[in-house]
Amino acid sequence: MQRMKLFPGPPSHWLFGHLKEFKQDGSDLKKIVKWGQQYPYAFPIWFGPFFSFLSIHHPDYVKTILTSTEPKDDMAYTFLKPWIGDGLLVSDGQKWFRHRRLLTPGFHFEVLKPYVNLMSDSVKTMLDKWESYAKTNESFELFNHVSLMTLDSIMKCAFSYNSNCQTESGTNEYIKAVYELSYLINLRFRTFPYHNDLIFYLSPHGFRLRKACKVAHSHTGEVIQKRKEALKEENELDRVQGKRNVDFLDILLLARDENKQGLSDEDIQAEVDTFMFEGHDTTASAMSFILYSLACHPEYQKMCRDEVLQALDGKDTMEWEDLSKIPYTTMFIKESLRLYPPVPGMSRITTKTITFFDGRTLPAGSHVGTSVYSLHRNATVWENPEVFDPLRFLPENVSKRPPHAFVPFSAGPRNCIGQNFAMNELKVSTALTLQRYHLIEDPTQTPQIIPRLVLRSLNGLHIKIKPVDP
Repeated sequence: MQRMKLFPGPPSHWLFGHLKEFKQDGSDLKKIVKWGQQYPYAFPIWFGPFFSFLSIHHPDYVKTILTSTEPKDDMAYTFLKPWIGDGLLVSDGQKWFRHRRLLTPGFHFEVLKPYVNLMSDSVKTMLDKWESYAKTNESFELFNHVSLMTLDSIMKCAFSYNSNCQTESGTNEYIKAVYELSYLINLRFRTFPYHNDLIFYLSPHGFRLRKACKVAHSHTGEVIQKRKEALKEENELDRVQGKRNVDFLDILLLARDENKQGLSDEDIQAEVDTFMFEGHDTTASAMSFILYSLACHPEYQKMCRDEVLQALDGKDTMEWEDLSKIPYTTMFIKESLRLYPPVPGMSRITTKTITFFDGRTLPAGSHVGTSVYSLHRNATVWENPEVFDPLRFLPENVSKRPPHAFVPFSAGPRNCIGQNFAMNELKVSTALTLQRYHLIEDPTQTPQIIPRLVLRSLNGLHIKIKPVDP
């Protein structure tokens, strides 16, 4: 309470804090946006009697936090460790710096170039499966299809692994485990007795978490094992380059620092777990909401489709060169990322006193949460923030806004290492979908948007489709 004394906020219960305010029914993010209007820059949110964090939603506050080197918070991110280990998302200090430097070459545009064709293949597999829905005109749920597609895509691109996960019948065990883990980690954060390791470990939810971790780890472990065996046979990188494209997993296994030290097996496992999750679940959320937004705005959908058809010029696949030919569609994608940011919040812990632009200070040891969802709907920055308008992202409009008003991939030294990979995947998926199908809103199913680790909808995202007349 002493730490937060300069920051008034919504009234809270002496024991539960604000926990009782969050109903998990699709209204929680709206509530945080509403509180943001009452408390313009920041306000504390209490999770039980002892734990609070300062929720910030103004570009100048966000800039102070994201441009700093403050570590990820020691609460929410710690709950991820049993699953994704001490990978790039969670680690800090020298370890983070070393890994970031070793992994950055994995996202060089020369490495990303050949991925575009692989992404196209994954998207086409998904669109082929949709033909049955196009014929019957029935509404169907997007998120599951798109998750399989993005998992297929990250497996092909980053791990050169053909999983056939889209065409196998039944639900994919790994994706089920990711859903379960996202739910349990979020539940743990919201249930303050579960902040204690022992209580959580002994609870039925702790048991479920360990079971789901096992599934996730056996999936990623198998991918690493197969590659190690293949590299033994190939032996040198030159031969790798002759045989297939160098991928993210090669770079992980072969990376060496100036002391000729590589990554340990434990480090490699943590990074593969991190990238397998971050590389498919976040893009699946973004992509599902983009398709949903296209269905809700037929006039913009038509403009995007006209641009795409002209760019593809009769081809049924997307090439690297085509990515720059769809500026309007790219603005549409960004507007969807504004209203539906795939990662709705991020949090840090302060290691020293932080002073914000209005003179207020926050002492060391405080938790600060950037509410990306509220920032992107902040009416002092965005005119009519609830209105969907791709033209907000015309260069002349972007230049009028503070740079930290739009941070779907975070910003500063810890921004998303895979943002170019993600944007390429979103462009490829959007373009190829628009080329084949008209997307139609299903007014009977309004999404109930909730923050898990990524943005999801409680009741799924439903649309109808019909084929585009060739």
